[in-house]
Amino acid sequence: MNQFEEQDYSNSKIDAKIWKKIFKLVLKNKKHVAILVTAVICLAFLDVMYPLLNSYSISTFFENQEYEKIPLFILAYSLVVIGYGVTVFTFIKMAGKVEVEVAYELRKEAFLKLQNLPFSYYDKTPAGWIMARLTSDSRKLSNILSWGLVDMLWGFATMSGIMIILLLTNIRLALINLALTPVIFVIGLYFRKTILKAYRKVRKINSKITASYSEGISGSKTTKTLVLEDKTNTDFSNLCNEMKTNAIKAVIRSSVLFPILMVVSYFGVLFIMRLGGGMVLNGDLSLGVLYLFIICTIQFFDPVMHVSTMIAELQQAQASAERIMSLIETPLDIYDEADIENKYGTILHPKKENWERLNGEIEFENVSFKYEKGETILKDFNLKIKKGMNVALVGETGSGKSTIINLISRFYEPTTGIIKIDGIDYKARSISWLHANLGYVLQNPFLFNGTIMENIRYGKLDATDEEILEISKEVGVDDFVQTFDIKYNTIVGEGGSKLSVGQRQLICFARALISNPKILILDEATSSIDTKTELSIQKIIEKITKDRTCLMVAHRLSTVVNADLILVIKKGEIVEKGSHSDLLKMQGEYYELYRNQFITNKLELSKNI
Repeated sequence: MNQFEEQDYSNSKIDAKIWKKIFKLVLKNKKHVAILVTAVICLAFLDVMYPLLNSYSISTFFENQEYEKIPLFILAYSLVVIGYGVTVFTFIKMAGKVEVEVAYELRKEAFLKLQNLPFSYYDKTPAGWIMARLTSDSRKLSNILSWGLVDMLWGFATMSGIMIILLLTNIRLALINLALTPVIFVIGLYFRKTILKAYRKVRKINSKITASYSEGISGSKTTKTLVLEDKTNTDFSNLCNEMKTNAIKAVIRSSVLFPILMVVSYFGVLFIMRLGGGMVLNGDLSLGVLYLFIICTIQFFDPVMHVSTMIAELQQAQASAERIMSLIETPLDIYDEADIENKYGTILHPKKENWERLNGEIEFENVSFKYEKGETILKDFNLKIKKGMNVALVGETGSGKSTIINLISRFYEPTTGIIKIDGIDYKARSISWLHANLGYVLQNPFLFNGTIMENIRYGKLDATDEEILEISKEVGVDDFVQTFDIKYNTIVGEGGSKLSVGQRQLICFARALISNPKILILDEATSSIDTKTELSIQKIIEKITKDRTCLMVAHRLSTVVNADLILVIKKGEIVEKGSHSDLLKMQGEYYELYRNQFITNKLELSKNI
């Protein structure tokens, strides 16, 4: 089962398990929850006091005509009104705070998990699924947990108070309410599974719509160039119509519940009026007590209906809770052992004073690797790279070049075999330690929406402005930055959209090198730029690769001619290795790749001329 598929939580034991974990998040701020609970209980007490005061006034002022107690009655009534104002203000304020805090905790836990999850998780999980968890699901769950639980707590407290008053006043009439209560709860619970099933389907489709939004925005240029607007609109409309149909079904199932409960509850009022009215005519019951029972019966079944409705609402919350918890509790495929974490620091919060600087020696020992549900990429792969070597990986697309790089970076781990850094299995040290010693430049340079200064500083958060300026001059960033009005405070735009590809790539070089990594990885770092920019970046690469181990994945062979060692990878195996001149003399795979690229480049040049 994929991570983004729904799990089966129909078992009540699993339901309780989920809610136990969710309530831990709710109770993180015990102070606000305690004040909220106190306010709700006070409100339930006032709801019970209101009919008691009215019943007292009917019996005292109308039946017994004892008017001397009017001032006391007015005082009591005024206190109830003031109490209502204070308690309603308090519980609205506290419920709002609890809602915000629960949403914050859910998103924080989910985002923290996302930072720790390996690449393999993102390979199989759609971005829309993740976005829906962090937005609509967390919002819906926090809303129902705060306001819904307030309603349920108020309902149970009010029902308990009213039932105690009625039993103490007249057991015979009170039994009518007691008899109808389980009927209402059974009806409410009957709708439980159908409502939950309907809302699960709605939430699933909502995730697909969110994914479609994300894909539509990121792929808008492709859609337009391929003239796929109509197809895209049709597909999106089908999703929206499917969600509309299922949402209406879910709403209908939820809306049917309330009128059914209301009809049953008013049957209770009818029985009270029939039986109680006869008792009043016979002189066995006062008019004030009959009024108390009628009002209390209406008040009693009102919270019963609220509680039953909230049970239905909680089914929606459970659908959201299942999905959020499935993200928060996703097991890590790649993680540090506890003792390693203590020594070297966690992935997100490394203890820098404990770090050991690596030398840069890398070794693969009988490493095999396969992606989940995919074919084997590497099998019994062996490789040793000495400290300070400049190694290039070349070969056809899908040969395993990027896989080797990703394994060295521990974005994935070997299925079998060992990868050693400086002669030690890299699992014996923390992930954060390894990444702190790596500099990584991707094929498609990505910048965060901020200033040039901020983007370079992401490579070393405590870097000074002087350090940033120094590395910027070294890699050529300073050359184009000086042409901007506000220099390093220039906003790069989302993804670096306000800069050229070459400028973004140079900033990525500066960001990767600011921490002075001992291992530098360049994954097709020049494939997205023009030939002129490539030549300038090639000179920079030759300069920055000194005194550090460098691994380059390259499609353009002109960028690797000066490498100390070139490895030709084919179907996960090293078929040739050596320097550029040695490999040309062999006239094998590398020779053919180089010759074909040379002919292609020459043809393109002649066309341009």
